[in-house]
Amino acid sequence: MITELGHFALVLAFLVAIIQVVVPLVGAHKRWPGWMAVAEPAANTQFLLTAFSFAALTYAFVTSDFSLRLVTLNSHSAKPMIYKISGVWGNHEGSMLLWVLILTLFGATAAWFGGNLPPTLKARVLAVQSAISVAFFAFILFTSNPFLRLAVPPFDGQDLNPLLQDPGLAFHPPFLYLGYVGLSMAFSFAVAALIEGRVDAAWGRWVRPWTLAAWVFLTIGIALGSWWAYYELGWGGFWFWDPVENASFMPWLFAAALLHSAIVVEKREALKSWTILLAIMSFGFSLIGTFIVRSGLLTSVHAFANDPERGVFILMILVFFTGGALTLFAFRAKAMEAKGVFGMVSRESALVANNILLAVSSMVVFVGTMWPLVAEMFFDRKLSVGAPFFNMAFTPFFVVLGAILPIGAMLPWKRGSIARAFRPLRGAFILAVALAALAFAMQTGRSAMGPVGLFLGSWLVFGAMVDIWTRTGRGAVSGRLRRLIRLPGADWGKAVAHGGLGVTMFAIAGLLAWEDEDIRVVREGESFEVAGYSLTLDKVERVQGPNYISTMGTVQLARDGREITTLYPEKRVYPVAEMPTTEAAIDYGFLRDVYVVIGDPQDNGGWAIRTYYKPLANWIWGGAILMALGGFLSLSDRRYRVAAGARRRRDGVGVPAE
Repeated sequence: MITELGHFALVLAFLVAIIQVVVPLVGAHKRWPGWMAVAEPAANTQFLLTAFSFAALTYAFVTSDFSLRLVTLNSHSAKPMIYKISGVWGNHEGSMLLWVLILTLFGATAAWFGGNLPPTLKARVLAVQSAISVAFFAFILFTSNPFLRLAVPPFDGQDLNPLLQDPGLAFHPPFLYLGYVGLSMAFSFAVAALIEGRVDAAWGRWVRPWTLAAWVFLTIGIALGSWWAYYELGWGGFWFWDPVENASFMPWLFAAALLHSAIVVEKREALKSWTILLAIMSFGFSLIGTFIVRSGLLTSVHAFANDPERGVFILMILVFFTGGALTLFAFRAKAMEAKGVFGMVSRESALVANNILLAVSSMVVFVGTMWPLVAEMFFDRKLSVGAPFFNMAFTPFFVVLGAILPIGAMLPWKRGSIARAFRPLRGAFILAVALAALAFAMQTGRSAMGPVGLFLGSWLVFGAMVDIWTRTGRGAVSGRLRRLIRLPGADWGKAVAHGGLGVTMFAIAGLLAWEDEDIRVVREGESFEVAGYSLTLDKVERVQGPNYISTMGTVQLARDGREITTLYPEKRVYPVAEMPTTEAAIDYGFLRDVYVVIGDPQDNGGWAIRTYYKPLANWIWGGAILMALGGFLSLSDRRYRVAAGARRRRDGVGVPAE
């Protein structure tokens, strides 16, 4: 009964979404307040109905209702509860319902916190947001219905993909979807502004919090996915340039560009057309990512579906919204005349350079991801584009970005001087060069990647520290420290996020330059050395898990005769899914990880053992945490909340300069 109610609620939400598209748009065009006011209760109703539908599907998974086809295909009675719940979105149909739930949540949030938006803009934003909901409701109901029943329910289910039975993957999709779908709000604001034919500083102030929230959630989701790949897949890497990884990375880059571009619109009323275009492209690439994951055109270890018909439907959604928005942009571009004028050397120019580097790097990832498909379709050639291409084509753009970012952050608006901006950064530059030189002197027979990465990372971190310190003005240190504590959240957020980017850049470069790998056959009782550590394989035994059978090794890790810890690498087999997984054993350290994987038994009685020494591995995700924290600090700044901006406009108070 609950399942049927969930299905019915989904149909009702679809109908409410259609009403929310038509009535507010007509009302905004005719300036009818009553029709425009329909948008807010419709957004709330749409969200509540979708939430009930999602709760009904979750109930079916938790209670192991195998009369539901989706539960049978993706659950099992012996599965731990956390994976019964995560199984709701660990499949194509359920994940699309989660997508729509978050989409309606953002629409309802805009209704809750958009009270100070102009009525016509608010009505149009909510209508455009609902138009996206209509498309995805139709996609779910007509091609991916999660509430289909089985005529003869089985005794038990077929279990969830074992790779997805992991805490990291349980939380990774919700955060990623919050980022993906969150960019729909920037898209809705952009299309609503194009319909009205007006983009001004107030619009830039409204769109920034939504973009920032989406970027933060994308950062967390990507970091969780990278961490999962690192410890779960057993390959010893954190990023493989997999199509699904790239699908989330591309909108992240565009969203970062949009964030910085919106600053120029807010502060100087310049780059209006470019900012609107970035808002369209950010969400467009979110839809491209959805298409990549669900069309079956590109293979991945964590793609959701392999159904070309569904892929065509998503492609139609992509073409309609992105193509329609770009067409509207072409007609309205002349109406978005920039007011602010700035020189070649200015913060505006630095932000333009930032935008170009981020956008071009995203397009490089897009070309590398899609080129195998293009080559097969048009040239009848099967190609594989892997890490060598991406590292060579993508890295230079981020190296340049890291080099110019601290100076660009110090430049004044309108016009400035590079020499004057660099003057307070001299100490940070010298310290960064000294650290890079020290690293280069200490390493032997290694590439320059590590020292260069250390320079860029420390240059970004120290530059961010100098930037925030200069915002305290002049005077006694005690007074500047008091002013430092009272600085707005956006200032702290920018410094922390830029510092986090520096930490991540250095960690990636250091790991790739200084890691060690060892692959060998080891018998029980034998010891071997890797990067100064001694490892001993004590035993290998068979262990029964809740819903799997494990071959577990016991490995003693020691250094200089002192025992550090015991590691338990596993190779699991899930009988229901008939699928093996590798569970790496990792000794996490502040400056390094020791990573051990057990393989198959060998003919001589030994076991294949892979061991990795991973310097600075945890700093990669530490940097991502700092970037996300910086985003949250910026969101806490009342200057960038819609209500605060509107209140200042009513009171005639200007927004402080950044």
